[in-house]
Amino acid sequence: MRHFLLAGAAIAALATPAFAQDATPAADAAAQGFDVDSPRANGEIIVTARRRQETAQEVPLAISVVGANQIESTGNFNILKLQQLAPTLQVYSSNPRNTSVNIRGLGVPFGLTSDGFEQGVGIYVDDVYNSRVAAAVFDFLDVNQVEVLRGPQGTLYGKNTTAGAINITTNQPTFDFEGRAEVTAGNLNFKQAKAAISGPLSDKVAVRVAGGVTSRRGTLYNTISKQYVNEQDNLGVRGSLLFKPNDDLSITLSGDYSKQDPEGFTTVFVRVGRTQRALSRQYDALVAAANAAGRNYVLPSRNPYDRLSDTDANLNAGNKIGGASIKVNWDLGVGKFTSITAWRYWDWKPENDRDFTGLSIVAKSQNPSQQDQYSQEFRYNYEGERVDFVVGLFGFKQRIDTQGTEQQGIDASRWSLTGAQANDPSILNGLTATNTQYLKSTSAALFGQAAWKVNDKLTIQPGVRLNYDKKSGFYQRVVTNGAGAVINCTVPPGGPALTGNLAAQCGVYQPQLTQPSASKWNFTYDLNVNYKFARGVLGYATYAKTFKTLGINQNGLPLTSANVPDLTASTVKPESVHHFEVGLKTQFWDRRATFNISAFRTSIKNFQATVNGGQFGTVRGYLANADKVRSQGIETDFRINPSDRFLAYVSGAYTDAKYKKFTNAPCPPELSGGTLQAATATPDYSQPGVAGALSPRQCDISGQRLPGVSRWSASFGAEANVPVTLLANEGQAYFGGDGNYRSHWNSNASPSRYTEVRGYVLTNFRAGFRTDRFDVFGWVRNAFDKKYIDLLQVAPGNVGLIAGNPGDPRTWGATVKAKF
Repeated sequence: MRHFLLAGAAIAALATPAFAQDATPAADAAAQGFDVDSPRANGEIIVTARRRQETAQEVPLAISVVGANQIESTGNFNILKLQQLAPTLQVYSSNPRNTSVNIRGLGVPFGLTSDGFEQGVGIYVDDVYNSRVAAAVFDFLDVNQVEVLRGPQGTLYGKNTTAGAINITTNQPTFDFEGRAEVTAGNLNFKQAKAAISGPLSDKVAVRVAGGVTSRRGTLYNTISKQYVNEQDNLGVRGSLLFKPNDDLSITLSGDYSKQDPEGFTTVFVRVGRTQRALSRQYDALVAAANAAGRNYVLPSRNPYDRLSDTDANLNAGNKIGGASIKVNWDLGVGKFTSITAWRYWDWKPENDRDFTGLSIVAKSQNPSQQDQYSQEFRYNYEGERVDFVVGLFGFKQRIDTQGTEQQGIDASRWSLTGAQANDPSILNGLTATNTQYLKSTSAALFGQAAWKVNDKLTIQPGVRLNYDKKSGFYQRVVTNGAGAVINCTVPPGGPALTGNLAAQCGVYQPQLTQPSASKWNFTYDLNVNYKFARGVLGYATYAKTFKTLGINQNGLPLTSANVPDLTASTVKPESVHHFEVGLKTQFWDRRATFNISAFRTSIKNFQATVNGGQFGTVRGYLANADKVRSQGIETDFRINPSDRFLAYVSGAYTDAKYKKFTNAPCPPELSGGTLQAATATPDYSQPGVAGALSPRQCDISGQRLPGVSRWSASFGAEANVPVTLLANEGQAYFGGDGNYRSHWNSNASPSRYTEVRGYVLTNFRAGFRTDRFDVFGWVRNAFDKKYIDLLQVAPGNVGLIAGNPGDPRTWGATVKAKF
């Protein structure tokens, strides 16, 4: 199976797809169970990627379009699972807040989340920008379609995005009464229900209301709490009110609320890797020493696929998301005016076990956050015989407040200290860092893009953006010892160095106070030239000079060699991005076959990376600039629909993303905790202690691959049906399969042999019966029960412990959908 999939991906030119770029006639698509409710022209899906309605094959950029039925039939009901349908989309999550969404390996730094940087992949729901990925991790609710745009989008979208955008469109109120309902049940006690109803209140007012709930038993069992963890427990509601006084004007008021309250999230033991620490200071020796002192700690399993966890701290992942918006569309006759006014909030209430073990090293780790964001966008669209253009104004304001608590436990001294201090639990037990922080962010932009139709075949499309960003932050860490007394780690100039227990405590948690503030103007531009070689054949070339704005460090600063906060790390330089792309979109056989291919190269100077030197005091990482990063590759998809009884697709991607120059990166675990070593331009991590470290905390990882990116990836699927009459209902019996492949990738910001994740293939099947009014089908996902890893994490402290999240096992169930 694996060789067959690799061959299929190679034939498809090894690139990412527009799997759901449904170019089949509407009747055929309906027969295949694909979404026919989105707007169509000549049987093709209509997209709004360029802020106007057009068919997907006419858009001169790499885009994947996924309809609602495709999302539901393949079980990809949120952004986290969407990557199974789009090979160059990478989504990683250890909990809702610590979620990364990247395209082609670019977007956000890989690692634990910081509020002080921007997203490189913009997430929009009905044109409303969601500033934090955590605020967009919700179940798709009453969604019409999802567009995944690859490459910079700063001259068309309100918030600048350097890697791409995910444009989610929900179903809107209708003046004809309609309703939908869906119920799913499966193993692991999986239950999901969704419903939507829409209709008129008068001849000028229509309303739509939708809701959904999802629950599932956790996939890991915690041997300490005696319960399953990493479960799903989601609820969402959405409502829209449409006022349409005439054909030229529409005003839509929308509101939504989502709540996630699972028991989670945690990890399992995966492996131990040898570091540069003395053997007595590494994981297995430390556990043995703790047991010799009477702790009697036994790891529940060294096999991650036993799915046993023993984390002993409280776990919580409460996540509330909501907001409201007003969207005005006004056809002026000589163009269309759009206004989107929006407010969104996010309330995050976590509890974590950041030492990943059943020992009490970090007894408490929680950083509850509250966000409010406000945005206003004005757009004017003009479509003429020879010239089209879009011009817009965008304003954005955000505030995030966080109240953090990190506390050391009874085993912390043995884990972090040496000599006699390691045998004295009282030194670190109860040591607490209380963090108070906020971020204020303001952004404004003037952007626009024009399309000059030189003739019927050639179009030249320039775009520009003028952008202003200002960020100001506050971070204060107060440290108290086990007795509750505030400790002071400041050494007066010329004074004696800290000694004894105080020095040990200050080496773990350093009191800090920083108030970074910075602002930046940026001017960027792009140029797209596209040419219609023949009917159904479109070629394009794009160049974009864009940026990701400056960042500030919001989670504590790293320490200098003198063990004091490094204030020079308070701010992070903007990224400077140069992007090149060429592509060819083809459609033939009376639109029953589609073949698209694109090649890209993106170079980034001052790439914003999340780094973590293994210190408990900066457990959530901090931002730093890598000198240069480059991502390049080829993407393609092939889709065929020879009759209304069969449809198949194969899509693939080759992505080569690497650090071209990063000389002061954090060391991988095999080079951490050691002594000063000579630098090499391309370190070989095949053996512990190899040259490559610049210092005990910095390494040169130039030439290494970016984390989280598979060099090869693919998605594939097919569906066939036959006409059947069942219980006097005429319909189709159908059978379908889909899946995705990923080659190996690394799960650490600095590539490590201990965090290499093996490649895998996931395969899903479904079979059922459908009519125009209902659909009943059974499904199995990860049908061959493939054992794979979603994410690996290096435990703090440089002890060699690697923890991780196993991917979902085989799941199965049934779904019933109805329309009325």
